[in-house]
Amino acid sequence: MNKTSDKSEIPPTKPDLATEPCCKVGIATLGCKVNRYESAALEEELQKKNFSVVPFNSIADVYIINTCTVTAFSDFQSRQLIRRAHRMNPQAKIIVTGCYAQIAPRDVAMLDGVSMVIGNSLKHQIIELMQNNADASPCVLSGDLFRQKEFCNMPLASFGDRTRAFLKIQDGCNSFCSYCIVPFARGHSRSMASEDVLSAVNKLEREGYKEIVLTGIHMGLYGHDLQPATDISRILQKMCELNLDTRIRLSSIEPNEITADLLNIIKDGELLCPHLHIPLQSGDDKILQLMKRDYDTIFFRDLIEKVHSTISDIAIGVDVMVGFP
Repeated sequence: MNKTSDKSEIPPTKPDLATEPCCKVGIATLGCKVNRYESAALEEELQKKNFSVVPFNSIADVYIINTCTVTAFSDFQSRQLIRRAHRMNPQAKIIVTGCYAQIAPRDVAMLDGVSMVIGNSLKHQIIELMQNNADASPCVLSGDLFRQKEFCNMPLASFGDRTRAFLKIQDGCNSFCSYCIVPFARGHSRSMASEDVLSAVNKLEREGYKEIVLTGIHMGLYGHDLQPATDISRILQKMCELNLDTRIRLSSIEPNEITADLLNIIKDGELLCPHLHIPLQSGDDKILQLMKRDYDTIFFRDLIEKVHSTISDIAIGVDVMVGFP
Protein backbone atom coordinates (compact mmCIF):
# COMPACT_ATOMS: atom_id res chain seq x y z
CA MET A 1 0.00 0.00 0.00
CA ASN A 2 1.26 3.47 -0.88
CA LYS A 3 1.41 5.50 2.34
CA THR A 4 3.01 8.57 0.79
CA SER A 5 -0.01 9.85 -1.16
CA ASP A 6 -0.20 13.65 -1.30
CA LYS A 7 -3.40 14.60 0.51
CA SER A 8 -3.44 17.92 -1.38
CA GLU A 9 -4.42 15.92 -4.47
CA ILE A 10 -7.73 14.90 -2.90
CA PRO A 11 -10.59 16.81 -4.57
CA PRO A 12 -12.77 18.83 -2.16
CA THR A 13 -16.05 17.23 -3.27
CA LYS A 14 -17.29 14.01 -4.79
CA PRO A 15 -17.02 14.09 -8.61
CA ASP A 16 -20.03 14.54 -10.86
CA LEU A 17 -19.41 11.74 -13.34
CA ALA A 18 -22.06 13.00 -15.73
CA THR A 19 -20.15 16.25 -16.27
CA GLU A 20 -16.58 15.11 -15.52
CA PRO A 21 -15.96 12.16 -17.87
CA CYS A 22 -12.17 12.59 -17.66
CA CYS A 23 -11.96 11.82 -13.95
CA LYS A 24 -9.49 9.29 -12.54
CA VAL A 25 -10.63 5.73 -11.90
CA GLY A 26 -8.74 3.06 -9.94
CA ILE A 27 -9.70 -0.62 -10.28
CA ALA A 28 -8.89 -3.48 -7.90
CA THR A 29 -9.71 -7.12 -8.66
CA LEU A 30 -9.91 -10.20 -6.48
CA GLY A 31 -10.56 -13.80 -7.44
CA CYS A 32 -10.70 -15.87 -10.59
CA LYS A 33 -9.64 -15.44 -14.22
CA VAL A 34 -13.21 -14.50 -15.14
CA ASN A 35 -13.14 -11.59 -12.70
CA ARG A 36 -9.77 -10.47 -14.05
CA TYR A 37 -11.08 -10.66 -17.61
CA GLU A 38 -14.15 -8.58 -16.72
CA SER A 39 -12.03 -5.94 -14.95
CA ALA A 40 -9.75 -5.68 -17.98
CA ALA A 41 -12.78 -5.27 -20.26
CA LEU A 42 -14.15 -2.58 -17.93
CA GLU A 43 -10.81 -0.76 -17.93
CA GLU A 44 -10.73 -0.79 -21.73
CA GLU A 45 -14.27 0.60 -21.94
CA LEU A 46 -13.45 3.35 -19.41
CA GLN A 47 -10.50 4.45 -21.51
CA LYS A 48 -12.68 4.54 -24.63
CA LYS A 49 -15.00 6.93 -22.78
CA ASN A 50 -12.08 9.23 -21.84
CA PHE A 51 -11.78 8.23 -18.20
CA SER A 52 -8.22 8.11 -16.89
CA VAL A 53 -7.48 4.69 -15.38
CA VAL A 54 -4.87 5.02 -12.62
CA PRO A 55 -3.25 2.54 -10.20
CA PHE A 56 -5.61 1.58 -7.39
CA ASN A 57 -3.13 2.72 -4.73
CA SER A 58 -3.18 6.31 -5.99
CA ILE A 59 -5.59 9.19 -5.50
CA ALA A 60 -8.62 8.66 -7.73
CA ASP A 61 -12.08 10.18 -8.12
CA VAL A 62 -13.68 6.75 -8.43
CA TYR A 63 -12.60 3.36 -7.10
CA ILE A 64 -14.12 0.21 -8.59
CA ILE A 65 -13.57 -2.94 -6.54
CA ASN A 66 -14.37 -6.22 -8.31
CA THR A 67 -14.79 -8.60 -5.38
CA CYS A 68 -14.63 -12.34 -4.72
CA THR A 69 -16.61 -14.35 -2.16
CA VAL A 70 -15.33 -17.90 -2.60
CA THR A 71 -13.94 -17.91 0.97
CA ALA A 72 -14.40 -15.89 4.15
CA PHE A 73 -10.88 -14.56 3.61
CA SER A 74 -11.81 -13.20 0.18
CA ASP A 75 -14.75 -11.38 1.81
CA PHE A 76 -12.28 -9.91 4.30
CA GLN A 77 -9.94 -8.84 1.49
CA SER A 78 -12.85 -7.16 -0.29
CA ARG A 79 -13.71 -5.14 2.82
CA GLN A 80 -10.04 -4.24 3.24
CA LEU A 81 -9.89 -2.81 -0.28
CA ILE A 82 -13.05 -0.77 0.32
CA ARG A 83 -11.60 0.71 3.51
CA ARG A 84 -8.26 1.39 1.82
CA ALA A 85 -9.96 3.28 -1.00
CA HIS A 86 -11.95 5.36 1.49
CA ARG A 87 -8.79 6.22 3.43
CA MET A 88 -6.94 7.24 0.26
CA ASN A 89 -9.70 9.62 -0.80
CA PRO A 90 -12.73 10.10 1.48
CA GLN A 91 -14.38 12.16 -1.28
CA ALA A 92 -14.13 9.44 -3.93
CA LYS A 93 -17.03 7.42 -5.22
CA ILE A 94 -16.50 3.78 -4.29
CA ILE A 95 -18.28 1.28 -6.52
CA VAL A 96 -18.29 -2.34 -5.37
CA THR A 97 -19.13 -5.12 -7.81
CA GLY A 98 -18.39 -8.83 -8.24
CA CYS A 99 -19.38 -11.89 -6.26
CA TYR A 100 -19.23 -10.46 -2.72
CA ALA A 101 -21.37 -7.54 -3.88
CA GLN A 102 -23.84 -10.01 -5.39
CA ILE A 103 -24.08 -12.21 -2.27
CA ALA A 104 -24.07 -9.55 0.48
CA PRO A 105 -25.09 -6.24 -1.13
CA ARG A 106 -26.65 -4.73 2.00
CA ASP A 107 -23.60 -5.52 4.13
CA VAL A 108 -21.35 -3.94 1.51
CA ALA A 109 -23.54 -0.83 1.28
CA MET A 110 -23.15 -0.24 5.03
CA LEU A 111 -19.36 0.13 4.77
CA ASP A 112 -18.05 3.70 5.01
CA GLY A 113 -17.56 5.40 1.67
CA VAL A 114 -19.49 2.97 -0.52
CA SER A 115 -21.50 4.85 -3.16
CA MET A 116 -22.81 1.98 -5.28
CA VAL A 117 -23.12 -1.78 -5.00
CA ILE A 118 -23.54 -3.41 -8.41
CA GLY A 119 -24.10 -7.15 -8.74
CA ASN A 120 -22.67 -9.42 -11.40
CA SER A 121 -25.82 -9.24 -13.52
CA LEU A 122 -25.27 -5.51 -14.06
CA LYS A 123 -21.47 -5.43 -14.10
CA HIS A 124 -21.40 -4.73 -17.83
CA GLN A 125 -23.40 -1.51 -17.22
CA ILE A 126 -21.16 -0.07 -14.50
CA ILE A 127 -20.06 2.99 -16.47
CA GLU A 128 -23.59 3.98 -17.42
CA LEU A 129 -24.88 3.34 -13.91
CA MET A 130 -22.14 5.32 -12.18
CA GLN A 131 -22.66 8.27 -14.54
CA ASN A 132 -26.40 8.31 -13.90
CA ASN A 133 -26.21 7.98 -10.12
CA ALA A 134 -25.88 11.33 -8.40
CA ASP A 135 -27.51 10.22 -5.15
CA ALA A 136 -25.38 10.73 -2.06
CA SER A 137 -26.81 7.64 -0.33
CA PRO A 138 -25.52 4.17 -1.28
CA CYS A 139 -27.28 2.71 -4.30
CA VAL A 140 -27.72 -1.09 -4.34
CA LEU A 141 -28.28 -2.79 -7.71
CA SER A 142 -27.73 -6.51 -7.25
CA GLY A 143 -30.35 -7.99 -9.59
CA ASP A 144 -31.66 -11.57 -9.76
CA LEU A 145 -29.02 -13.68 -11.48
CA PHE A 146 -31.25 -16.73 -11.70
CA ARG A 147 -33.56 -14.86 -14.06
CA GLN A 148 -30.68 -14.07 -16.37
CA LYS A 149 -30.74 -16.48 -19.30
CA GLU A 150 -28.44 -14.78 -21.81
CA PHE A 151 -24.65 -14.65 -21.75
CA CYS A 152 -23.50 -11.09 -21.11
CA ASN A 153 -20.54 -10.30 -23.30
CA MET A 154 -17.91 -7.83 -22.11
CA PRO A 155 -15.66 -7.55 -25.17
CA LEU A 156 -11.95 -7.04 -24.63
CA ALA A 157 -9.74 -6.20 -27.60
CA SER A 158 -6.30 -5.78 -26.06
CA PHE A 159 -4.19 -7.26 -23.27
CA GLY A 160 -1.43 -4.67 -23.40
CA ASP A 161 1.96 -6.01 -24.38
CA ARG A 162 1.21 -9.58 -23.28
CA THR A 163 1.48 -12.50 -25.69
CA ARG A 164 -1.35 -14.36 -23.93
CA ALA A 165 -5.00 -13.32 -24.24
CA PHE A 166 -8.02 -14.43 -22.23
CA LEU A 167 -11.50 -15.01 -23.61
CA LYS A 168 -14.53 -15.51 -21.39
CA ILE A 169 -16.92 -17.86 -23.20
CA GLN A 170 -19.10 -19.10 -20.32
CA ASP A 171 -20.53 -17.83 -17.04
CA GLY A 172 -22.45 -19.38 -14.15
CA CYS A 173 -22.59 -22.86 -12.64
CA ASN A 174 -25.30 -25.51 -12.21
CA SER A 175 -23.47 -27.88 -9.87
CA PHE A 176 -24.25 -26.54 -6.35
CA CYS A 177 -21.43 -28.34 -4.56
CA SER A 178 -22.11 -28.18 -0.82
CA TYR A 179 -19.05 -26.03 -0.02
CA CYS A 180 -19.41 -23.56 -2.89
CA ILE A 181 -21.32 -20.28 -3.07
CA VAL A 182 -20.41 -19.57 -6.71
CA PRO A 183 -23.77 -20.62 -8.29
CA PHE A 184 -25.51 -18.05 -6.07
CA ALA A 185 -22.96 -15.39 -7.03
CA ARG A 186 -22.88 -16.16 -10.76
CA GLY A 187 -26.26 -17.73 -11.57
CA HIS A 188 -27.05 -20.57 -13.96
CA SER A 189 -24.68 -21.56 -16.75
CA ARG A 190 -24.80 -19.25 -19.78
CA SER A 191 -22.68 -19.51 -22.92
CA MET A 192 -21.36 -17.14 -25.55
CA ALA A 193 -22.83 -17.93 -28.98
CA SER A 194 -20.54 -20.21 -31.00
CA GLU A 195 -20.20 -17.72 -33.87
CA ASP A 196 -19.18 -15.01 -31.40
CA VAL A 197 -16.55 -17.29 -29.86
CA LEU A 198 -15.04 -18.08 -33.25
CA SER A 199 -15.11 -14.41 -34.27
CA ALA A 200 -13.38 -13.36 -31.03
CA VAL A 201 -10.70 -16.05 -31.39
CA ASN A 202 -10.06 -14.99 -34.99
CA LYS A 203 -9.72 -11.37 -33.92
CA LEU A 204 -7.28 -12.15 -31.12
CA GLU A 205 -5.20 -14.29 -33.48
CA ARG A 206 -5.05 -11.45 -36.04
CA GLU A 207 -3.84 -9.11 -33.29
CA GLY A 208 -0.84 -11.37 -32.75
CA TYR A 209 -1.61 -13.21 -29.52
CA LYS A 210 0.28 -16.50 -29.42
CA GLU A 211 -1.94 -18.11 -26.79
CA ILE A 212 -5.63 -17.70 -26.02
CA VAL A 213 -6.94 -18.99 -22.70
CA LEU A 214 -10.64 -19.90 -22.76
CA THR A 215 -12.16 -19.05 -19.39
CA GLY A 216 -15.47 -19.58 -17.65
CA ILE A 217 -16.99 -20.49 -14.31
CA HIS A 218 -18.01 -24.02 -15.39
CA MET A 219 -16.31 -24.60 -18.73
CA GLY A 220 -17.58 -28.13 -19.21
CA LEU A 221 -21.15 -26.79 -19.49
CA TYR A 222 -20.27 -24.57 -22.43
CA GLY A 223 -22.97 -24.69 -25.10
CA HIS A 224 -25.52 -26.80 -23.24
CA ASP A 225 -27.85 -23.78 -22.97
CA LEU A 226 -27.52 -22.66 -26.59
CA GLN A 227 -30.04 -23.33 -29.36
CA PRO A 228 -29.07 -25.59 -30.98
CA ALA A 229 -27.09 -27.07 -28.11
CA THR A 230 -23.38 -27.71 -28.49
CA ASP A 231 -20.47 -28.53 -26.18
CA ILE A 232 -16.87 -27.63 -25.47
CA SER A 233 -15.47 -30.35 -27.76
CA ARG A 234 -17.46 -29.17 -30.76
CA ILE A 235 -16.47 -25.52 -30.38
CA LEU A 236 -12.83 -26.58 -30.05
CA GLN A 237 -13.15 -28.70 -33.19
CA LYS A 238 -14.48 -25.66 -35.05
CA MET A 239 -11.47 -23.67 -33.84
CA CYS A 240 -9.17 -26.36 -35.21
CA GLU A 241 -10.79 -25.91 -38.61
CA LEU A 242 -9.85 -22.21 -38.63
CA ASN A 243 -6.12 -23.03 -39.10
CA LEU A 244 -5.14 -20.49 -36.47
CA ASP A 245 -1.57 -19.39 -35.91
CA THR A 246 -1.96 -19.47 -32.12
CA ARG A 247 -2.48 -21.93 -29.27
CA ILE A 248 -5.65 -22.49 -27.27
CA ARG A 249 -5.54 -23.35 -23.57
CA LEU A 250 -8.48 -24.51 -21.48
CA SER A 251 -8.97 -23.30 -17.94
CA SER A 252 -10.30 -25.70 -15.29
CA ILE A 253 -12.67 -28.45 -16.43
CA GLU A 254 -14.59 -30.92 -14.25
CA PRO A 255 -13.53 -34.61 -14.19
CA ASN A 256 -16.81 -36.00 -15.54
CA GLU A 257 -16.77 -33.51 -18.43
CA ILE A 258 -13.49 -34.74 -19.93
CA THR A 259 -14.64 -36.84 -22.86
CA ALA A 260 -12.88 -39.03 -25.40
CA ASP A 261 -13.69 -36.40 -28.04
CA LEU A 262 -11.95 -33.71 -26.00
CA LEU A 263 -8.86 -35.85 -25.44
CA ASN A 264 -8.64 -36.74 -29.13
CA ILE A 265 -8.86 -33.08 -30.14
CA ILE A 266 -5.95 -32.28 -27.82
CA LYS A 267 -4.01 -35.31 -29.05
CA ASP A 268 -4.56 -34.98 -32.80
CA GLY A 269 -4.29 -31.25 -33.35
CA GLU A 270 -1.59 -28.67 -32.74
CA LEU A 271 -4.06 -26.02 -31.66
CA LEU A 272 -4.70 -27.04 -28.05
CA CYS A 273 -1.99 -26.89 -25.41
CA PRO A 274 -1.43 -30.38 -23.91
CA HIS A 275 -2.65 -29.27 -20.51
CA LEU A 276 -5.70 -29.91 -18.33
CA HIS A 277 -6.55 -28.45 -14.93
CA ILE A 278 -8.89 -30.93 -13.21
CA PRO A 279 -10.39 -30.23 -9.75
CA LEU A 280 -10.09 -33.30 -7.50
CA GLN A 281 -11.08 -31.48 -4.26
CA SER A 282 -10.63 -34.58 -2.05
CA GLY A 283 -9.08 -38.03 -2.24
CA ASP A 284 -11.64 -39.49 0.17
CA ASP A 285 -14.92 -40.92 -1.13
CA LYS A 286 -16.92 -39.96 1.96
CA ILE A 287 -15.75 -36.37 1.72
CA LEU A 288 -16.51 -36.25 -2.01
CA GLN A 289 -20.03 -37.44 -1.24
CA LEU A 290 -20.48 -34.77 1.45
CA MET A 291 -19.17 -32.20 -1.01
CA LYS A 292 -21.82 -33.33 -3.52
CA ARG A 293 -19.16 -34.07 -6.12
CA ASP A 294 -20.57 -36.53 -8.65
CA TYR A 295 -17.55 -38.83 -8.93
CA ASP A 296 -15.45 -40.99 -6.62
CA THR A 297 -11.73 -41.66 -6.28
CA ILE A 298 -11.80 -44.72 -8.53
CA PHE A 299 -13.41 -42.67 -11.31
CA PHE A 300 -10.78 -39.95 -10.89
CA ARG A 301 -7.89 -42.43 -10.90
CA ASP A 302 -9.22 -44.16 -14.01
CA LEU A 303 -9.70 -40.79 -15.69
CA ILE A 304 -6.10 -39.73 -15.09
CA GLU A 305 -4.88 -43.07 -16.44
CA LYS A 306 -7.06 -42.61 -19.52
CA VAL A 307 -5.79 -39.07 -20.06
CA HIS A 308 -2.15 -40.18 -19.82
CA SER A 309 -2.66 -43.20 -22.05
CA THR A 310 -4.24 -40.95 -24.70
CA ILE A 311 -1.77 -38.04 -24.41
CA SER A 312 1.49 -39.23 -22.90
CA ASP A 313 3.11 -35.80 -22.58
CA ILE A 314 0.11 -33.93 -21.16
CA ALA A 315 0.50 -31.67 -18.11
CA ILE A 316 -2.18 -32.08 -15.46
CA GLY A 317 -2.97 -29.69 -12.63
CA VAL A 318 -5.40 -30.45 -9.80
CA ASP A 319 -7.23 -28.60 -7.02
CA VAL A 320 -7.30 -30.21 -3.57
CA MET A 321 -9.23 -28.73 -0.63
CA VAL A 322 -8.37 -29.21 3.04
CA GLY A 323 -10.43 -28.49 6.14
CA PHE A 324 -13.77 -29.78 4.84
CA PRO A 325 -16.21 -30.06 6.53
